[in-house]
Amino acid sequence: GLVDALVTGGDAVVELVAEEDGQVVGHILFSRLFVQNGGKRFAAVALAPLAVEPSFHGTGIGGALIREAHVRLKEAGEALAVVLGDPAYYGRFGYTHARAEKFESEYQGEALQALAWGDAPEAGRLLYASAFTALAA
Repeated sequence: GLVDALVTGGDAVVELVAEEDGQVVGHILFSRLFVQNGGKRFAAVALAPLAVEPSFHGTGIGGALIREAHVRLKEAGEALAVVLGDPAYYGRFGYTHARAEKFESEYQGEALQALAWGDAPEAGRLLYASAFTALAA
C-alpha cells in the first residue's frame, strides 16, 4: 500500500502511531514533497495518510497525531506542509487553501491546503513522492 511504498522508498519524514491498550488506533505519515519554482526545488512535506480506527473517531486522536507531528517537523527544520482533505477539519490545525492556491497540482481545489512555519515558497509545482504517482496510475 501507500504507507509501505513511502517508507520503503525512503520518502517518510515523520511517522507516528497512537496506541490504546497495546493496539494501534491511529497513524499519521508525512512524506517528502518538493515545490519546483523556476530552477529551484524546495523541500516540503505532504500529510498523507492520517487514519484513526473508526471506533475512536471524535476522541481527539487524529488531532493529537497532527499536533505532535507538527512539533517534530518544526524541530527537524521543515517549513511547509501540504494536505489534501476536508478544509473544516484540517483548518483547525492552521491549514488553509489560501496558502495553497498558487501551487500547481493535479489536486488543486478547495481540499488542497498548506501550512507554513517559516520561509517557504508561495507558488510552484508540487512534486509528490513516486508512491503517490503509482497510486494514480
